[in-house]
Amino acid sequence: MADNPPPPGGYDGPGAREDSGKPAAADHANPWNDRQGGPGRPQSGLWQQVQRALPFHRQAFAAIDLGTNNCRLLIARPQGENFVVVDAFSRVVRLGEGLAQTGRLSDAAMDRALGALHICADKLKRRNVHLARSVATEACRRAENGADFIQLVREETGILLDIISAKEEARLAVLGCHLLLEAGEGPAVVFDIGGGSTELVLVETRPDAPPLIHDWQSVPWGVVSLTESCMAEPADEAGRAARYAQMCDLVRGSLAPFAERAAAWLAARDGTDQPRLLGTSGTVTTLASLHLELPQYDRSAVDGLIVQSDSMRVLCQSLAAMPPEQRRAQPCIGRERSDLVVAGCAILEVILDLWPADRLGVADRGIREGILRGLMASGGAGDRARAAIRRIKQGAA
Repeated sequence: MADNPPPPGGYDGPGAREDSGKPAAADHANPWNDRQGGPGRPQSGLWQQVQRALPFHRQAFAAIDLGTNNCRLLIARPQGENFVVVDAFSRVVRLGEGLAQTGRLSDAAMDRALGALHICADKLKRRNVHLARSVATEACRRAENGADFIQLVREETGILLDIISAKEEARLAVLGCHLLLEAGEGPAVVFDIGGGSTELVLVETRPDAPPLIHDWQSVPWGVVSLTESCMAEPADEAGRAARYAQMCDLVRGSLAPFAERAAAWLAARDGTDQPRLLGTSGTVTTLASLHLELPQYDRSAVDGLIVQSDSMRVLCQSLAAMPPEQRRAQPCIGRERSDLVVAGCAILEVILDLWPADRLGVADRGIREGILRGLMASGGAGDRARAAIRRIKQGAA
């Protein structure tokens, strides 16, 4: 995995500094948009001068994660070693709908994503974001027209989406949620069940340092891609059971190489460490909500929860056996997730099979938080370097 995040950027519109070197979209109504100068535009460099004058803790940073199923935005300000969220947005856009059959992003899916990204762009502008990074994942990686869609997004919203690799996606997920790993030392697996892919990362935790990554794998099975690659859901219980078994077999076959490497690595250790497991995804947070019997989703109750693995397995099998109308009636699932949660359960159950952890940690955080930590680390380092230069100049005066 890469040790450092790529250069920050991700928004080419007003209200955000963007370091990709590409020209900014014009917005003469906003004086902070200028970086190049030109006829009818404010003095060049005004935005950078104002932002550099802001104390680091007052600067806003933003992360956008456009996935196969969801579009998510998080805007935050630094607070000590952590950050405080000042704005957030999430919408189910199903960008990857139909991708498994056609190999392309459909017009309807792109329109839904664009609608969500327009809202994100407006929030970036209103919150005067200092640095932003915007990423797209599996749907845009796989689609024939993924690059064309990225260009369309830039033209229509000013947002510069970076199609990141599966490796970078896994690294960001670990960076964003590893603080929620159950206390202890030694081996752990962090996984992210997405809409179009699932990433697993084998890590070893260390005191006062990010986890050391030993191995990782990404498979092209997420809740959308796995659902669309299997038969339509049968009406009878036996048919649903056969479909669920098919899903598990597909995922198990794809994860077999990682499972073998993880088992060999675990066997080579002295056996005194308890294996730990941490999941970040809508699947695990939804199942955690059901486990707690919440009437509606409550992030504060779910994020950081530790659940017995066997309890999650029972929930997976119960949901897979339910008819669709019964799943839709479950709190915290609803119509939007009811047809996808079965695929998520199949992926989770296979992961529980391959990694012998008695408990599962649940994280309602991931890629966006990983992006923000990277941006704030680089921004803080820049501020410290500038402060050091000022002190040197003052000492020499």
